[in-house]
Amino acid sequence: MRLATIDLGTNTVRLLIAEVERGAGRWRVLVADQRVTRLGEGLARTGRLAEAPATRTAAAVAEYVARARGAAAERIAIVATSAVREAANGREFAARLEQATGEAVSIISGDEEAALTLAGVLTGLDALDPTAPAIVFDIGGGSTEYILARDRAAVMATSLRLGVVDLTERYPFPRPVDWPRFAALQAEVAQRLVTELPDAIRRAQATRLIGTAGTATTLGALDLGLVAYQPDRVQGHAVSRAGVEAQLARLGALTVEQRAALPCLEPGRADLIVVGIAIVLATMDLLGAPRMIVSDWGLREGLLVKLSR
Repeated sequence: MRLATIDLGTNTVRLLIAEVERGAGRWRVLVADQRVTRLGEGLARTGRLAEAPATRTAAAVAEYVARARGAAAERIAIVATSAVREAANGREFAARLEQATGEAVSIISGDEEAALTLAGVLTGLDALDPTAPAIVFDIGGGSTEYILARDRAAVMATSLRLGVVDLTERYPFPRPVDWPRFAALQAEVAQRLVTELPDAIRRAQATRLIGTAGTATTLGALDLGLVAYQPDRVQGHAVSRAGVEAQLARLGALTVEQRAALPCLEPGRADLIVVGIAIVLATMDLLGAPRMIVSDWGLREGLLVKLSR
């Protein structure tokens, strides 16, 4: 059975096409691709999806649908997350996308997003002890999901309106980082986590912190010193707090153009990565985590798990 999933995020559109063994939870990846389209650009200020980012995002989704059909996918599932569910014209955008592609677009809630992300992460990190409590966090463009998991199930999940696109618009670092401004950013993020993360997550004393999505996987690749992104090496890699700080110092000394030229750092993520690191560090500090395990798998793989059952 050949299936395709498209994760329509606030910053990135991700495609996965796989040959799935029905009921077994196993698959062979045929195509895995992603594109930074920054759908949520300006959303925090206006409350609406702007025409330019909506147009480039729609073009990326249409291309991915065509690729899935060209690969003879029996089913194509498209899910839209934070930007579409929060924008005043989000449903209108989804309807236009459905008309253009001929495929349904599901606008999922924060809880649904967290559940799918957890399914993808735990399936990909199968070697980890499932009985030990873990906290999974997914830093997105418009929101960050936190999930406390035990025995392969979510004990508690929350979606915070804390995303790298929104924060970068307020704390841009186009030149080498102004460290007092970065300290102000990190203090704001830390305070948000203290006041908005549920006590069950903050006080869980989980033995593992697992990060997924672009900020986490980029940090994993940079920490490994990869010259080209290798998902199999990034998957399960543990980045220490000192390793995160080392990458912050390295990236913070560069302009956004110099960051974009680094291997494994997409040009569309170059202006976001510093803000993403602020969320990672604040999360590690609050939860007392000395390291972050990186998951290359996330929502799009979780959706594939759901479809293959």
